[in-house]
Amino acid sequence: MKILQSILSESKDYYLDASKKIDGRLASLPKGCVKERIIGGKKYYYLQYRQKNKVVQKYIGNKYPGDIAKQIEERKALKKELKKVKEALKIIKRSEGRKRG
Repeated sequence: MKILQSILSESKDYYLDASKKIDGRLASLPKGCVKERIIGGKKYYYLQYRQKNKVVQKYIGNKYPGDIAKQIEERKALKKELKKVKEALKIIKRSEGRKRG
């Protein structure tokens, strides 16, 4: 039983560390999506995101912002990964509760 507890403890530490790293990276990436608007026949790009209850559109420029789009895709992937990490932590918590109870 000690070995099992040790494995659970190590797994919990691993997932908590992974969660912190993902949260830190998410904080540095832009939220929202890139929106294209055509005004006067010209294309303009905006970063659109929610801030509390409002939708905010921040002007980016008239050239497609590929770097920002890549960062937004990375953010989406990290959010999926974070969801998996939190699910794993829930499972570990449940198993810890069973062994004590």
